[in-house]
Amino acid sequence: MSHASQAEDAARDYAKWQKAVAAVLAKARKVDVADMPAEPERLLDTTTYDGVTVAPLYTRRDETPETTLPGVFPFVRGRDAHRDVNRGWLVSASFGAGEADPKAANQTILDGLENGISAIWLSAGGTDLPAATVAQALDGVLLDLAPLTLDAGAETVTAAEAVLTLLDERAAAGDGVSDRSAVTVSFGAAPLTSGFSGRGDIDLATAVALAQTAAGRAETVRAITVDGTAFHNAGSSDAEELGAAIAAGLEYLRALTGAGITISAALGQVEFRFSATDDQFQTIAKFRAARRLWARIAQVCGASEFGGAPQHAVTSAAMMSQRDPWVNMLRTTLAAFGAGVGGADAVTVLPFDAAVPEGTLETSKSFGARIARNTQLLLLEESHIGRVLDPGAGSWYVEDLTVAIAAKAWEFFQQIEADGGYAAALESGLIADRVAATRTARESDIAHRKTSLTGVNEFPNLDEKPLPVDSESPLADVARYAAAFEALRDRSDRYLADNGSRPKVFLAALGPVAEHNGRTTFASNLLASGGIEAVNPGTLDLATVAGIVREADTAVAVLCGTDKRYVADGVPAVDALRAAGITTVLLAGPEKTFAEAEGQDRPDGFLTARIDAVSALSDLLDTLGVK
Repeated sequence: MSHASQAEDAARDYAKWQKAVAAVLAKARKVDVADMPAEPERLLDTTTYDGVTVAPLYTRRDETPETTLPGVFPFVRGRDAHRDVNRGWLVSASFGAGEADPKAANQTILDGLENGISAIWLSAGGTDLPAATVAQALDGVLLDLAPLTLDAGAETVTAAEAVLTLLDERAAAGDGVSDRSAVTVSFGAAPLTSGFSGRGDIDLATAVALAQTAAGRAETVRAITVDGTAFHNAGSSDAEELGAAIAAGLEYLRALTGAGITISAALGQVEFRFSATDDQFQTIAKFRAARRLWARIAQVCGASEFGGAPQHAVTSAAMMSQRDPWVNMLRTTLAAFGAGVGGADAVTVLPFDAAVPEGTLETSKSFGARIARNTQLLLLEESHIGRVLDPGAGSWYVEDLTVAIAAKAWEFFQQIEADGGYAAALESGLIADRVAATRTARESDIAHRKTSLTGVNEFPNLDEKPLPVDSESPLADVARYAAAFEALRDRSDRYLADNGSRPKVFLAALGPVAEHNGRTTFASNLLASGGIEAVNPGTLDLATVAGIVREADTAVAVLCGTDKRYVADGVPAVDALRAAGITTVLLAGPEKTFAEAEGQDRPDGFLTARIDAVSALSDLLDTLGVK
């Protein structure tokens, strides 16, 4: 079949699909099909925080030019064409956090390596492993088999010197490594992105000096990490994270080459760390787009072949919830899948209890780390996700999304450059303002429940064990998506601790179960997301409502029923509830059903699917006397 014939068939099929979409949407909207727009499928489009439009269907019409193979500029399909498909990506894990004893840290690292870990992310300095003892923590660790990344902040130089001394001692002693370049170490210096997050770090000049030292080593040593998670954890979109990270990377290149390092060597000193979320396709496209962007920077610098920088994926800290934290296992599985399929070189999965104060859950300290490790091992060893390089290649959706994210990230990068570059944009507040705007938009969507967080603003479990009163999340410096709803739940927990029961609201159900069940379920779910217990005694009997209200022991009620039932029985029900002692009557439904009612006959508020639930529930807790 000719290309022209294929195109004609595809156009006919798409037109048939458009007609079917129009018919379904017209029925749902209760309008005539003739009144639907010429392209009804556009009503099903969604828009990301980057302004990227995601269509409901992708066809050959969305085909983009075929990209090059893995390992070839612009490295969209992966930087390494020879990655071991039996191993897949590197299974990374974090060690050393809060650990003062290097021997204990060493044992934990060795246990991890024996159980599937293949890359080490070692925290040192401050309250973590003492930076000077890093070598002791690495005793018996073969760094040609398990790459090392340091995370030492302000004590990066001390930690790096300890590692270099260790490498020299091993080489002098004859450690059996014939190819010294197989030993891979990253010092993790991140002064530019730490400048955004406010994290302690070495300064740029010191990082450049470290890079000069690293560039002269026989081992593969990189000094600088562009930590995009700093932007993500503050609330950025994916393209904003990439655009800011690329701008920071370019700033490093300018500093490195300004110090006399060649552009090829400078590119060899930079690696990237990005967040992976539970939006699997967005994550796949994001990592592919990141490589395209950095390859373009290398091309403009005249060193295209050196544009394949390593990528370290870390599952999003912002998406981790304290409430129903077991759901985090599902979130991190999707994130790890997306990062792995997207071509990340190493992936770190955060423990499912990362946002929960230690000791809250009835699990061992090592349980979360084991589940995090096994999440990746199941993907690699049982699902064989790593056996194919860039399996998303050729997908019309993935390819289109990759190009779109890259374009939006490049636009942001250009804005940063127009402002004078990364350092200037950081100083002017351009980056912070842009990230803050996205964070505000996302928080609004979550508060209005346009974005669902399972176990938080949808399907909350009010019977789960309360968190310790006034406890602080280990991720307190992260703009976690669940934070606003969890603050409401914290208020409820304090009330429970003080009173022996949770704040309650009476559900006044009108009509038979078939009529009110939808809205009683909606109201119960909504109330529980704010830590409020719904008391549902069944269909409301106006003759006995006073006794039922006394048993419910609350002065707030939510009327639940159909719109038709509200019109017929709503006013008498409101009056009966007020007469029984209810001081605040809310309605699960739209205000239009009480358009004719006035004064005390009207409910005091209306609960619908798209209200600002955080604000409404906070006010309701105030009404219930919850501090």
